[in-house]
Amino acid sequence: LATFTALLSIAEAESGANRKALEPVRLADVVRLAADLYEPVAEEKGLILVTDIRAEPTVRGNEQLLAQAVSNLLDNAIKYTPEGGRITLLLEGTAPGQSARITVADNGPGIPADMREKVLERFVRLDTARASPGNGLGLSLVEAVARLHDASLRLEDNEPGLRVGIVFPPDAG
Repeated sequence: LATFTALLSIAEAESGANRKALEPVRLADVVRLAADLYEPVAEEKGLILVTDIRAEPTVRGNEQLLAQAVSNLLDNAIKYTPEGGRITLLLEGTAPGQSARITVADNGPGIPADMREKVLERFVRLDTARASPGNGLGLSLVEAVARLHDASLRLEDNEPGLRVGIVFPPDAG
C-alpha cells in the first residue's frame, strides 16, 4: 500500500495535474511541521535534529506534496545516519531576486557522486541500503515534487554525509 501511494503521488506530481491548484505556501510552516514530527524519531535513534529557519519565504505550491518531500528527506537522513549523528534541516530564503532553499544535511555515509543521478530513479536503492526498510521511491518523489514547483533538487557531499537541497526559483512566490 505504501509503495502504491508513493507511486500515485509521483505520477500526480509528474503529470502536473496539481499545477492548477498551487496556492501560496509558507515554507517555514512546512519545515516546522516536519521538524516537530521527526524530532522525536531522531531522538529515539540517538540523533540530533537541528532546525534552522533563517527566513519566512512563501512559494506557490502544493503544501501536502512539499511536506511529503521534506518528510522523505528527513526519513532518509534518520534512516542512514548512525547513532550519535547530526541532521540539519535548514530553510534559507528570499530577498528580492533570490531563491528559497530547503536543505536536509546529515553526517551519515552519503551517496557517491557517481550514483547521485541513479538514486533519483524509481526503485533504485544502493547496496548499503538494501538491509533497511524502503522501496526506493523516496528521492523519486522528492524530485517529482521539486519539478512540479519549478524547483531543482541538488544532492551534494556534506563531507561526511549527504546534503540535499530543494531550490526554488526566484519568482516562485
